[in-house]
Amino acid sequence: MTLKIAVPNKGSLSESSALMLKEAGYRQRTDLRDLVFIDPENDVEFYYLRPRDIAVYVGSGELEAGITGRDLLMDSRADAAEILALDFGKSTFRFAGPTTKNFSEKDLAGKRIATAYPGLLENYLESKKLKATIVRLDGAVESSIRLGVADVIADVVSTGGTLRAAGLAIFGDVLLESEAVLITRNGSAKSSVVETLARRLSGVVIARQYVLVDYDVKSSDLAAACALTPGIESPTISPLQKSEWNAVRAMVKRSETNRIMDELWAVGARGILVTDIHACRL
Repeated sequence: MTLKIAVPNKGSLSESSALMLKEAGYRQRTDLRDLVFIDPENDVEFYYLRPRDIAVYVGSGELEAGITGRDLLMDSRADAAEILALDFGKSTFRFAGPTTKNFSEKDLAGKRIATAYPGLLENYLESKKLKATIVRLDGAVESSIRLGVADVIADVVSTGGTLRAAGLAIFGDVLLESEAVLITRNGSAKSSVVETLARRLSGVVIARQYVLVDYDVKSSDLAAACALTPGIESPTISPLQKSEWNAVRAMVKRSETNRIMDELWAVGARGILVTDIHACRL
């Protein structure tokens, strides 16, 4: 069975999606004008689509899987479901208003709220039992207040720089934490090819988050060192030629690498080496 996968054709998710698929062992297009690319070795067809449309195609059953943003999936209200978070393209969905006014969420009632994500906003307002007018725009919502069509906005925020440049300030709670996700049709039976795709991508996600740490340590210090590097199941321990020494290997969080190296040295570990992981299956 040929697996049909939707991939973002442009925007912030496009390049990162293609890179992750390459790291997972799939071929990708070399010409950005290509709308379809076939990977015969993996029996996969890639369809390069607008990120906002991907959930609709997957939800209709025309395509078996796709990569899109969690915000776009939920805003589409398509019959599709997230099966794996991909740990890139992270953002939050927030309210923002003029810095000259001290808005809070309780002030939203009766206001005009501009957004390019009407489905997300409508869901949130309903959950809070707030009545407001949703002004639907197709991007660049930061200008809507200055142009007089909205009182506040609800938009996806990465760094907040665009909002600050427009004289806007974020207020209220985070409406949604978003990132790139792998999706399939809601309630569809899991096929072996989709499971393989998810397993490969999960391996890339984990490989990016972890590194391998190797070190030597005396038997008297082994327990203290292993407590710092418990690994996924447990560390690999091998005896060295010197009877009182052991070689230890374990996976550790990439973000904690230098702290763990310092603590290993403090408990007596020596010859501490760190190696990148390119792919894995756990």
